[in-house]
Amino acid sequence: MATRWGVCSAGKISHDFLVALGTLPATEHQAVAIAARDLARAQEYAQKHGIPRAYGSYEELAQDPDVDVVYVGVINPEHLPVGRLFLGAGKHVLLEKPLGMNTAEVRQLVQLAQSQGVFLMEAYWTRFFPASERLHSLLSQGAVGEPKVVRVEFGLPLLGCPRLVQKELGGGALLDIGCYCVQFATMVFGEERPESILASGFLHPTGVDEMLSVILNYPGKRQAVITCSMVTLLPNQAAISGTKGIIQLPSQMWSPTELVVNGQHEEFPLPAPSQPLNFTRSTGLRYEAQHVRQCLLKGLRESPIVSLAHSELVASIMDEVRRQVGVTYTQDRA
Repeated sequence: MATRWGVCSAGKISHDFLVALGTLPATEHQAVAIAARDLARAQEYAQKHGIPRAYGSYEELAQDPDVDVVYVGVINPEHLPVGRLFLGAGKHVLLEKPLGMNTAEVRQLVQLAQSQGVFLMEAYWTRFFPASERLHSLLSQGAVGEPKVVRVEFGLPLLGCPRLVQKELGGGALLDIGCYCVQFATMVFGEERPESILASGFLHPTGVDEMLSVILNYPGKRQAVITCSMVTLLPNQAAISGTKGIIQLPSQMWSPTELVVNGQHEEFPLPAPSQPLNFTRSTGLRYEAQHVRQCLLKGLRESPIVSLAHSELVASIMDEVRRQVGVTYTQDRA
């Protein structure tokens, strides 16, 4: 039986998610409903993507008995209230990153999902790309020995995007793109908590972070060095240096299609989209959808790859980074 998806929001990322779902067999994945606060927008997306039902409220989607799991792609400050709506209605939820504005919000969502006995996962799509699966396998096999240094960066010129510079909309480089770097380092070092965090950066006039660098120090003289920026384009590479070698992700580390393993290139092409995409390589969203389906078929209530503990750890690291850089949101005072 196909996994029946509901989609919450008719934004750019939701379009790409639906295009990615369209690359998968209809016998396994079906988008059956979409909701937006603007009914006309939801109807437009429903027509474009062949979705049978469109709703003008999230509450209607939460009450749809034919929806198994909801993909939530709303703006950051809405993740907690909208996530609570669907979890409270007994729906499984794939919720865009960051799972919450801070650790306290993440814990609220985790506790609700657990009390309701439903599946919840933070949508770090990066982790399910074939290149990422290969990377994890290489690390498990000791292809670079013991990882000692991780370098990762994510930077794009995004200051022209209002959502990213407005504090009330959950803007800032760290929550939007830097989180990919933090989760990458966390993955490499086996979800260990760093023993120290050093962060430095610059704020936009609105009070959100526009550029920052972070050093995560781990026991055993291991270190992750992170840079993220929404001011300028960075090389957007990642590298894992170990006692026996190095693995490099040469471009777009958040959506990798190539690895360089001790000098040897490996490529992992993506399927072509059926419609134009808003973000490059977004057909790669198909892999996280496949993972969610497999988790649900096994009766799991969280992902073994992006666990709820992983989401809490990443959120706690970002909380400390923001504290050091000087970024606070209304949600931090709740």
